[in-house]
Amino acid sequence: MTGTERSVEWLRAGGLRPTRQRLALAELLVGDGMNRHVTAESLYALSADAGEKVSLATVYNTLRAFCEAGLMNEVVVDGSKSYFDTRTDDHPHFYWEDTHALTDAPAEELEIASLPQVPEGMTVSRVDVVIRLRRAEEGAA
Repeated sequence: MTGTERSVEWLRAGGLRPTRQRLALAELLVGDGMNRHVTAESLYALSADAGEKVSLATVYNTLRAFCEAGLMNEVVVDGSKSYFDTRTDDHPHFYWEDTHALTDAPAEELEIASLPQVPEGMTVSRVDVVIRLRRAEEGAA
């Protein structure tokens, strides 16, 4: 399957029309079959490097549409920093503070014993686990 075919199928799975801009961004995200963690700014830079004429506002709007269609998840690291993940199953993340990168953490090593009781009439839709990492100082215990 080519990157374009993979991207068209991915968009169709989310019920989205494969417009030129959606297809261009989808190809950058899933064209090679690998999962990605991107910010809107990093995807905008990738699209510019690929010669695509897409505005930053369009990138933001398209990422939101991909999330609403269930094709991606938004992972909020700080109140002001969002990453968009093409892997949509439940899994934890490492956030590397020195490089500002988000990567998958091994889900099989995470154990959540229980969750707090949710308010009446509510249900848990998702639990996000972001493990923040910083380089250990030499000599620290």
